[in-house]
Amino acid sequence: MVRFAAFSDDPVTVARSLLGQRLVRVEGGRRLAGIIVEVEAYLGARDRAAHTYNGRRTPRNESMYLRGGHVYVYFTYGMHHCMNVVCGRCDEGTAVLLRAIEPTEGLDVMFDRRAAAKQPRDLCSGPGKLTRAFGIDRAQDGLDLRESRELFIERRGDRPAIICTPRIGVDYAGAWAKRRLRFLIGGNIHLSRRR
Repeated sequence: MVRFAAFSDDPVTVARSLLGQRLVRVEGGRRLAGIIVEVEAYLGARDRAAHTYNGRRTPRNESMYLRGGHVYVYFTYGMHHCMNVVCGRCDEGTAVLLRAIEPTEGLDVMFDRRAAAKQPRDLCSGPGKLTRAFGIDRAQDGLDLRESRELFIERRGDRPAIICTPRIGVDYAGAWAKRRLRFLIGGNIHLSRRR
């Protein structure tokens, strides 16, 4: 197993390179894993959709200011956790949101956690769905993906065909809502769906 470790680049480069890699969560000696198929890049202080827009720094988003390779998990809408991979240098406040994963290992555990899912394509087809399926919450906020035995990303050799679109759910961000900062593996059935 070779860990993915290319976290020091800008968020667009990291976002594109994360596609096709394998997210792994280890709980009680059991592996849950899946291929990253959809992500969004958040460009820090200048990006009106980023939690760090205009240099905003709070206890909630503090881990987004760690150096690349750390995990930023936040709670949203009073019900969902979302996992981001921090990128760049310390204090840049840039990250990549994991939006969808194609589950490959531990599907029985994922189905137990996501009772509403009827088939594998429903397990991790959205940021809140994938964190629930993987058992990721604020307890993983701030973990270092380069060193953690609990949560990490494995490198795979695949070079998928990448499609770029505007991000989802950031209409409030003005012109930034139209920027093509959502990256996905074209044709994959595990992608998130707009509501």
